[in-house]
Amino acid sequence: MFNIGDRVVYPMHGAGVIEGIEEKDLGGNIEEYYIIKLTMGEMKVMIPVSNVDLVGIREVISEDEVDKVFEVLKGENTKMSSNWNRRYRANMEKIKSGSIFEVAEVVRNLSLRDREKGLSTGERKMLENARQILLSELVLAQNLAEEQAEALLEECFN
Repeated sequence: MFNIGDRVVYPMHGAGVIEGIEEKDLGGNIEEYYIIKLTMGEMKVMIPVSNVDLVGIREVISEDEVDKVFEVLKGENTKMSSNWNRRYRANMEKIKSGSIFEVAEVVRNLSLRDREKGLSTGERKMLENARQILLSELVLAQNLAEEQAEALLEECFN
């Protein structure tokens, strides 16, 4: 069970802070919901408390784990399929996993591929989405401004 003020990650959407826990009556069925304000943008999401495990909500990474994320970002490019469709599906699975390390791998691989060969529109959109997810967690994990996190991320590829 999470509490108000906890910093959490909602896979595929990014990191945020639990602003409230509310009960909602849906057709006579009362259920508790976490109200999460996402770090990037002005979006708020409501997640049923009973679905937290199913959805994959987890705590934001620790300071030690941040160093590991940067190791992944600076690491070697992972072998990816030359088939666009297979590569896209494999990357989407990594993003859906909710693991910051898998998301960092997608950001690294697509960023390097973009520099070498360029990306399709679909992969460029995927890279942007993965970067936002990654940045949102880094912002909360290190108490940074979005611009600071962006600068740290850019350093990994220069």
